[in-house]
Amino acid sequence: MLRLFMKGNEAAVYGAILGGCRAYYGYPITPASEIAETAAKYFPQVGGTFLQAESEVAAINMVYGAASTGQRVMTASSGPGLSLKQEGISYSAGSELPLVVVDVMRGGPGLGNIAPEQGDYNQIVKGGGHGNYRVIVLAPNCVQEMCDLTKAAFELADKYRNPVIVLTDGFVGQMMEPVVLPEPITEFQEKPWVVDGTVKTVNNLISSIELEPEDLERHNIKLQKKYKTISENEVRYEELYTEDAEVILMGYGIVSRVLQSVVDEARSEGLPVGLLRPVTLFPFPTNKIQELSRTAKLFFVSEMSNGQMFDDVRLALEGKSPAKFFGHMGGVVPTTEEILEQLKMIFNELKE
Repeated sequence: MLRLFMKGNEAAVYGAILGGCRAYYGYPITPASEIAETAAKYFPQVGGTFLQAESEVAAINMVYGAASTGQRVMTASSGPGLSLKQEGISYSAGSELPLVVVDVMRGGPGLGNIAPEQGDYNQIVKGGGHGNYRVIVLAPNCVQEMCDLTKAAFELADKYRNPVIVLTDGFVGQMMEPVVLPEPITEFQEKPWVVDGTVKTVNNLISSIELEPEDLERHNIKLQKKYKTISENEVRYEELYTEDAEVILMGYGIVSRVLQSVVDEARSEGLPVGLLRPVTLFPFPTNKIQELSRTAKLFFVSEMSNGQMFDDVRLALEGKSPAKFFGHMGGVVPTTEEILEQLKMIFNELKE
């Protein structure tokens, strides 16, 4: 169990290699560039392939091709680059290809800036390309999870024949923390559907096109059943002091780290506050939110966006419990002090 000190971006590459990934195609962009740099260093050392493509569009289509052969493959980018990759991600979902994309979010819209933000939530979680598809979305909040969840992403991708996106922010991607490297994956499931140039697979076809409306509808119904299975079996979350909490805090990524500090400080001041952190953004912990709403008086959501996850929390609550939002945009990280101030006002209102 080797313990190393590294950036979150570097940890994602370690997790990928330990998860059996042996191909990386990408194009550098701040604040995700260290992923490509680390992949260029280590993938050849394990007998894998690293190729810097001429663009983000080229990179995702290379990933599509490699996944079609059964290779565990990944790419990474940030907001503007993910926007360019969306067509390829939609094609991959339609073709049911297992692949992994790491999105290290930066400020937007447009070129925005290179500061950490969470404005890609809708683009990623709701399926930013065309069609009725979903991708599995994992949201690490520390460098250890950048390693562990990227490794897990390849298992989930193969299990469901579906793209998986590791969605993090520039803060987690750039921060440095110790990482205990997990054991490598050594057993891989058979993929009889691949196209690998052999006689055995000569009749296989990887395609996302169905020209007849009835055929496309049947394919979409099949996909929706798969997404329902994912929702029933792959929800992951972390909770802290939720048993007696009157106010449930919710956030993901670096904001959830801030909220952990808020919970500790609030508890020390006698405020019954708890934390629910979604680790999977799709599938979303809707059932857990509904369960906690039976005892909690209010949900407080904080994000580095205009409240994109907040919309999903309100949908989960179905109007049965109030919810409030506090956030920043442009790369500004909410502070413990300002969230505590918001909470104190909320508790004063609850007493009235």
